[in-house]
Amino acid sequence: MEEQKKLFALDIGTRSVVGIILEEVNQQSYQVIDILMIEHSERAMLDGQIHDVVAVANIIADIKEKLEKTHGPLKKVNVAAAGRALKTERATVTVNIAGKPMIQKEDILHLELSAVQQAQAVVAENQQNHENHHYYYCVGYSVLNYKLDHEEIGNLIDQQGNEASVEIIATFLPRVVVESLIAALHRADLEMEALTLEPIAAINVLIPPSIRRLNVALVDIGAGTSDIAITDMGTVIAYGMVPIAGDEVTEEISDQYLLDFPVAEQVKRVLLTEPSLTITDILGFKTEVFREEVIANITPVIDHLAKSISDEILRLNNNKAPKAIMLVGGGSLTPNITQALAQNMNLPENRVAIRDLNAIPSVSIAGHIDKGPELVTPIGIAITAQKSPVHYRTVYVNEQPVRLFEVNKLTTGDCLLASGIKLNKLYGKPGMAMIISLNGQNITIPGGHGEAPLLYKNGASSSLDDPIKNGDQLEVIPGKDGEQPVVYIKDLLDGIPQKTVTINGTAYTVYAQVTCNGLPADTEKQISDRDHIECRLPETIEQLLTSLNLQTELDKLRPFHINLNGKETFIPPFSGKLFRNGLEVKLGSTYEHLDAIIIENKKQPKVRELAEVKQILLSQSIPVSYNGKPLTMTKRLTEFKRNQVVLSENDLILDGDHIVYEQRKMEPFIFQDLFHHVQINLPQKATGRFTLLRNNQQTTFFGKIEPGDDLSIVWPVTKT
Repeated sequence: MEEQKKLFALDIGTRSVVGIILEEVNQQSYQVIDILMIEHSERAMLDGQIHDVVAVANIIADIKEKLEKTHGPLKKVNVAAAGRALKTERATVTVNIAGKPMIQKEDILHLELSAVQQAQAVVAENQQNHENHHYYYCVGYSVLNYKLDHEEIGNLIDQQGNEASVEIIATFLPRVVVESLIAALHRADLEMEALTLEPIAAINVLIPPSIRRLNVALVDIGAGTSDIAITDMGTVIAYGMVPIAGDEVTEEISDQYLLDFPVAEQVKRVLLTEPSLTITDILGFKTEVFREEVIANITPVIDHLAKSISDEILRLNNNKAPKAIMLVGGGSLTPNITQALAQNMNLPENRVAIRDLNAIPSVSIAGHIDKGPELVTPIGIAITAQKSPVHYRTVYVNEQPVRLFEVNKLTTGDCLLASGIKLNKLYGKPGMAMIISLNGQNITIPGGHGEAPLLYKNGASSSLDDPIKNGDQLEVIPGKDGEQPVVYIKDLLDGIPQKTVTINGTAYTVYAQVTCNGLPADTEKQISDRDHIECRLPETIEQLLTSLNLQTELDKLRPFHINLNGKETFIPPFSGKLFRNGLEVKLGSTYEHLDAIIIENKKQPKVRELAEVKQILLSQSIPVSYNGKPLTMTKRLTEFKRNQVVLSENDLILDGDHIVYEQRKMEPFIFQDLFHHVQINLPQKATGRFTLLRNNQQTTFFGKIEPGDDLSIVWPVTKT
């Protein structure tokens, strides 16, 4: 047998180290020819990470020496990083896309990688390593969902809205796990031929790529931990671990029956095949126990194990049960574990199964080796590390070397993650927005969009999903920040508003007036943040006349007023009148385009009209008859003066005049008042004294006269 046909692999677990020798029969089949397991004498391993390199190295060296006695010198070994060392975390990143162009593939990749980097930071924080985010290798991530404006959506490409978000689940491997593994191998004088991950190793031999399109969970139940891997859509989408496994069941048997741990472990293993067995407790008493009794006593622990595994599967699988669950590892032989898992996951019992070496048709086992499920992972490590080894790659990001752990095909995005560059800071920030007020309404004018970063690979333009190879040179130039907007007043207006009206038969066009912070402004003026812009047409007819400089017309509509006996007095009936489309309106009324406006001038009233409006009696009158003829006797009661000049009833009163009036007391008419109204002619033949008659009754000059009285003056006449 040629040396190159032999494969040496190590499965370094929490409780033991397993060494295995495979012989490569051909490229499609292998034979397991030897296997050796040695348990740790102390807690040298914790959650998949080597805590005592010397102790682990001693066990590796012991296995190496013993196997070399049969198989010759062993210089190279295939190993796996424990799945329990993997850290899985979810993260959600939301970005504002309001007003931005439609989302493209590069934008989505940037969003996804930002979420991965956020998950990486959470993992580091949980491990109390706040700063060294890039000390965790991302070995894979899956998108759980995209959302647009808080609604789940299948694809973000070419979408527009206000907010876009992505939720991912990502898995990370601490760099120290790999480094401590290499250190232990070197101390045992072994060279790491190839490296893989334990879950990948088991999956590669149990779940071929053609089946990985199915949503299947693989659970490796070991001694101290249960490692989980989930497949879907043709790949491994998530890894996880629960710190409970077969040892908890063994400890429960030990507690129930006072057994030494190794004895309890043996009892657990034979439960599946023996209906009863005799045990010796630590006190030396022998007791026969039956399978059903032991299983009943340990059922709570089994249920707890199944519940812990089920909860982690749901967490990793977006809170839904997978199509099937495969169990490997020594702990998978725990009684009733498949039924308990099926019940917890609401799966048929035939969808949860233990997979042993019989499920790997390409592997044959030497007759002296047990074919239990605990050998699936060690064999998978040997085959997978040979067929699909994980390589270290060195690339340079902005001239700084970055070492990457290649699980899947590496991309430029993976390099940026490993370099520690903050992806969410690569895109330029949006320019500072401006808030201005237009006619009392606040308007936000967004700044320019930040530019996308420029990414070059070996001097040529690249994208985040471009593959990389060892030694590639990457250059990342952050995108430029957006600029503050440059806006002119005219950009806010859809033309200058205008209206045309007819005033007293003449057409006028009025334009809106533009002001900036209270000062007249041109529409070409550039505006600044917090500016107050007003662009308004005159709203009332009064504002319209003012803007058209029609002061004369406006004066016509001012209230008619005079100073009357020292008091300013407004007299609306004498004011000008305003008509809009034939209807009388006020100066404060609004108007519309193409309205017809008529303005009537103020009236110039006469004194008697003023007295009538002010309810002032100018005179008093009574009807009488004189010598048989009708006569109206009038006596002035009020006297109006302007500038000391007495005004008659028909004199005009002007707007703004200072008028003084005096009123006399109203008194009865007397006969003597008749001489103010008639011309008295003495008869030619009259002699002696005349006689005053009122209704043919003699009276005097001071005799009172009533309306309707008949008055006459009689002189004695000489007879000839």
